[in-house]
Amino acid sequence: MAYMTDGYYSDAAAHAPADARVAFIRRTYLHLFGAILAFAGLEAFLLSLPGINDFMAGMFGAGRLGWLVVIGLFIAVSFVANKWAQSETSEATQYLGLGLYVAVEAVVFLPLLWIASTFPQFAGKNLIETAALLTLLVFGGLTAAVFITKQDFSFLRTALTVGGFMALGLVLASLIFGFSLGIVFVLFVLALACGYIIYDTSNVLHHYRTTQHVAAALALFSSVALLFYYILRLLMYTSSDD
Repeated sequence: MAYMTDGYYSDAAAHAPADARVAFIRRTYLHLFGAILAFAGLEAFLLSLPGINDFMAGMFGAGRLGWLVVIGLFIAVSFVANKWAQSETSEATQYLGLGLYVAVEAVVFLPLLWIASTFPQFAGKNLIETAALLTLLVFGGLTAAVFITKQDFSFLRTALTVGGFMALGLVLASLIFGFSLGIVFVLFVLALACGYIIYDTSNVLHHYRTTQHVAAALALFSSVALLFYYILRLLMYTSSDD
């Protein structure tokens, strides 16, 4: 069904006038950039807190049950944040959803970033900075490929959904039964993250409405964060073997 927005009828930004489409894309990526800056700022703040080492020791001391609770809360909060970001009735609710998602991602990432920045075997290797640079390069390359080809990659949705549930199931199983996932799993999720970036970027071009820049930015941020997390894990795997 068509809808009225910015003075024209359309069902996606792809069918909007060129200036409205460009404005939507610009807003989306500006919000993505803002979300990344907010995430980096939150992590820097959390890692600088005076009691961070004791807090991290408590988190790891909670064992597998504690991590299961964290994952459960992350899934629940992410669901709420996405719903809010997609709100058609309140722009404030959209921003609240994006902000909530960035905040919960910062908490989930904190243990890995703390390990990478404090453990002796990673000292002086600048793993976080390297992971950030590699994430930027991969994201930029995939984004450019989608924009240049202008292909609609929405057909990837089923495969990505199945892959995402597989990855989540393996994470939960590893926590419940206490086995290590290993580097093969890391490479699998990296491929999955690249697929999500291609899929989300394609949706920006073909399927989001011009009023959905906040939701589009959240989807892209989620994929970029996933890519960064597992690039960092890969670097930590390879660095620990040095």
